[in-house]
Amino acid sequence: MASSETYSEQDLVMALKSRDDQAFSYLYDHYSGSLYSIILQIVKSPEIAGDVLQEVFINIWRKIESYDPLRGRLFTWMLNISRNASIDMLRSKGYINNQKNQEITDNVYGSDQVTQTNIDGIGLTKFLEKLKPEQRVLIELAYLKGYTHEEIAQIEDIPLGTVKTRIRNALLQLRVYLK
Repeated sequence: MASSETYSEQDLVMALKSRDDQAFSYLYDHYSGSLYSIILQIVKSPEIAGDVLQEVFINIWRKIESYDPLRGRLFTWMLNISRNASIDMLRSKGYINNQKNQEITDNVYGSDQVTQTNIDGIGLTKFLEKLKPEQRVLIELAYLKGYTHEEIAQIEDIPLGTVKTRIRNALLQLRVYLK
């Protein structure tokens, strides 16, 4: 396929599974901005977000065989890979040690504004606004800010089981909205 062509999600997955370099370039061109925004929301450093994004696309290339369209959309699968890679980075010893040596910057909120714009650009905000407020907060904490379910339970002061149930219900509702 020519690089100017577009792929349906099913065609893109088939091309990626057959190790088509042009399909991978298409995937990167069309999804890297959105995934970078999500990663940046979690790790807060543009340099580290770039490194994580590179690792995410390597993982996507290596693990594309494990993608199951019956379990969700390709973007959702890639979003989970991005989120997990970001959280792994935050928990790594190298990152923790590096953060101990960082200066505090004057513009603490600068990257959030850029990220919010990118998230709005992919239309995610309009779907999140359709959720109940208690679900939306949990989705934002889990998928946009990178908190674990246990951390969310502590932050929101609600039982862990309630967090998991609300997140699952919110994801099911988002799936309906996205179809």
